Amino acid sequence: MNNWTSGLVAGFAATVALSALMIMKSAMGIMPQLDLIEMMSRMVGAPGNVAIGWLVHFGIGTIAWGLLFAWLDPRLPGNTYVLRGVVLGSGAWLLMMIVMMPMAGAGFFGLGLGIMAPIMTLVLHVIFGAVLGWVYGQMVSRVPSTSMPNAG
Repeated sequence: MNNWTSGLVAGFAATVALSALMIMKSAMGIMPQLDLIEMMSRMVGAPGNVAIGWLVHFGIGTIAWGLLFAWLDPRLPGNTYVLRGVVLGSGAWLLMMIVMMPMAGAGFFGLGLGIMAPIMTLVLHVIFGAVLGWVYGQMVSRVPSTSMPNAG
């Protein structure tokens, strides 16, 4: 499997893991004001349309971050795929805090939603990055055998 495909698969797996955590957060009633799916659906002009919000969420996580990781992997600091994934996830968090949160009306670093917003989203992005790096590393580390089995 090539690095681009590995990046897409890893991005999808990391987005599934992140989504599961977001759903659990919501089910437990933790920070209901931090609804990233609703935030995304509003930002693309479809407020209240959770299907669009989830589609955007999976598109960003799978395509944008998955492919970006495949491209940046050799350039990212860290001696393991997991650590490089955490670096990318932290960068994604920083971008979200200084660009996306203000665009969504939540203020710089999402502080309009309370002090827990940047902390919770950082934890989620670190987990996203760790899963991204781990899955990617598992996929690119598999070296297919090119030799023929011994017919002996």
